[in-house]
Amino acid sequence: MRTQVGIVGAGPAGLLLSHLLHRRGIECVVLELRSRQYCETRIRAGVLEQGTAELLRAIGVGERMAREGLVHHGIVLRFDRRDHRIDLSGLTGRAITVYGQHEVVKDLIAARLAAGGEILFEVAGVEVADVDTPAPRIRFRHAGAHRELRCDFVAGCDGFHGVCRSSIPPRALSTYEHTFPHAWLGVLARVPPPSEELIYASHERGFALQSMRSPELSRLYLQCAPTDELEAWPDDRIWDELRRRFEREGWTLPEGPVLHKGITAMRCFVADPMQYGRLFLVGDAAHIVPPTGAKGLNLAAADVRVLARALDAHYAEGRGDLLERYSAVCLRRVWKVQRFSSWMTSMLHRSAGGPFFDRLRHAELDYVTGSRAASTALAENYVGLPFEDG
Repeated sequence: MRTQVGIVGAGPAGLLLSHLLHRRGIECVVLELRSRQYCETRIRAGVLEQGTAELLRAIGVGERMAREGLVHHGIVLRFDRRDHRIDLSGLTGRAITVYGQHEVVKDLIAARLAAGGEILFEVAGVEVADVDTPAPRIRFRHAGAHRELRCDFVAGCDGFHGVCRSSIPPRALSTYEHTFPHAWLGVLARVPPPSEELIYASHERGFALQSMRSPELSRLYLQCAPTDELEAWPDDRIWDELRRRFEREGWTLPEGPVLHKGITAMRCFVADPMQYGRLFLVGDAAHIVPPTGAKGLNLAAADVRVLARALDAHYAEGRGDLLERYSAVCLRRVWKVQRFSSWMTSMLHRSAGGPFFDRLRHAELDYVTGSRAASTALAENYVGLPFEDG
């Protein structure tokens, strides 16, 4: 097989890159370990920055998002059993859209297949070779046969545990990591959201978040220990803990059947550089952020914009400078998003450091909600920093 860009991974990053390259007349093939059904049903993040939503609309895959997505103009910080609204649109002129990541994936897969794009699901044994030469290769097995994809460039969109980052020699890569001493228990429930906007609750028992996926589905999170097992969290305990942490006079939390639950670790990770030879790391393959700031999918979309523009410059204009600057441009944004996501996590979660740090956290919440300048800084980061494409 021969193509211009080989893309490993059919998550949002790989599919979005494939679609952008197709629109620029650049050939690509997407390889995915999982089945199409798995990719389209895996429950993940659901908050899109305005820039990400605008990008999806601009490339023709935003019709269903415009119809079913929920546009939010603010978020609520709840502490001391009182609500403090951050007016995102009033402070920045921008908004967010609540639309599940798996729905974005569905839309992108449908668009790629409708355009004749090649996505190979359920591949195995993926190996990336010769990325430090002008002729990279991707070896894999598909439909019982051993195959090889020859290409000009490889885009590693295969997530934190994928093979692409591990294909880079350790001497050529620096990594930066931090693991938080808590995790998130996430729940998808068939119950109407009790609030029209997201509620971030900081409580003495721990953090909680109320989000949604549709007018009939709520997405809820609880701070828990990273060593917790799902068996320790039956539905009754989950609802009881959510009621306690969201407690506020005159406010009730409706209950309903739990459709899905899972525990997510809270960690930060950055690989530097995000490129080696003709291999480019995109999204979670290069960086992980704690979910508090709702930045994972949006950060991947920012990487994709930079890489697509650089590849377009290479093929259409014969320029290599944007490809050379890919890592530097992306990492500038990555570290700003790491700063914001870590700050949000520390400000909202019960501290393992004791009463002193809990008082500092409370003072931070009090300052952020009482200062227009501080509220604006939060809002600017939450709706999304301006895109750079190099």
